[in-house]
Amino acid sequence: MSSTPSTVSSFGIVPPSLDLLCIGNAIVDVLGEVTHEALAALGSPPGGMTLVDAARAEAIEATFSPAAIMGGGSAANTAVVARRLGARVAYLGKVADDDAGRHYARDLLAQEVVYPSRPVAGAATPTARCIVLVTPDGQRTMHTYLGICTDFGREDVDEATVRAAAVTYMEGYLFDKPGAQAAFIHAAEIAHAAGRKVALTLSDSFCVERHRAAFRHLVAGHIDILFANEAEILALYGTADLEAALALAAVDVELAVVTRSELGAVVLSGATRHDVPASPVRVVDTTGAGDAFAAGFLAAFGRGDGLAACAALGNRAAGAIIARIGARPGPDFALGA
Repeated sequence: MSSTPSTVSSFGIVPPSLDLLCIGNAIVDVLGEVTHEALAALGSPPGGMTLVDAARAEAIEATFSPAAIMGGGSAANTAVVARRLGARVAYLGKVADDDAGRHYARDLLAQEVVYPSRPVAGAATPTARCIVLVTPDGQRTMHTYLGICTDFGREDVDEATVRAAAVTYMEGYLFDKPGAQAAFIHAAEIAHAAGRKVALTLSDSFCVERHRAAFRHLVAGHIDILFANEAEILALYGTADLEAALALAAVDVELAVVTRSELGAVVLSGATRHDVPASPVRVVDTTGAGDAFAAGFLAAFGRGDGLAACAALGNRAAGAIIARIGARPGPDFALGA
């Protein structure tokens, strides 16, 4: 991979040296298998995501034996899966210079993901972590301590890496704080100035509802490719009518991709629509399904596949991820062309 950043010159657009740059919350995942009764004892809503402080995170971790500890975060999961599918990938996310942060950096580099971000030395706030409790039916309930990752701002956007990437993909979970919102717009402006595409995943319907106006501004003004599930797209446009939401998305962005769980995905490009079915799989853990879908779609998009084929690879990638514990691919992950 060339180390020379791509940009716009007097001779036109320089080809990108990266297929994909992912930007998101850098979180260490702690996964555990629990019974429904144990989950109920914690008082957490099944299938939900609850923000916790450091003390609460430590108390929850003391109730189970971890099945796995690994690098996580939605956009980072997308980066890893896309890399395993052959894409040239980089990631930006903020961690502290602590054991978890150094582990996070080593993990991404071991996955052959370019990671220009540097752990913050002397940070008072530690690296984020997400405790993912998986019940026997495959449902995951998350308790997230966000730590330093939400302090991501304009200064954390590595401009050379943005210019080098054909697509910059940003994670809606990171959009809560004003600094991160400014960073998203800054990254989008850099990417567009270099002739690149900008993608966004809405990530969470509750986050969308908290910041609907800001998300609408971002989507309509700066996003080329929008990823969402059905609940998220409805939240964005404030409607209970999926077809109405899809029609509005088709106006706002060049490409809208909406996942519908076992119903597959809808891909809209202007007036062209593809409804791409998903194949049935045995669900073990739904953690990271949307992340893997986006990875498969963007990996295929980067090599020039048709939109239906992009969604089909996204469905297959998601299916492979939900058939095992965790949001990252196992050593046998291989989907073919």
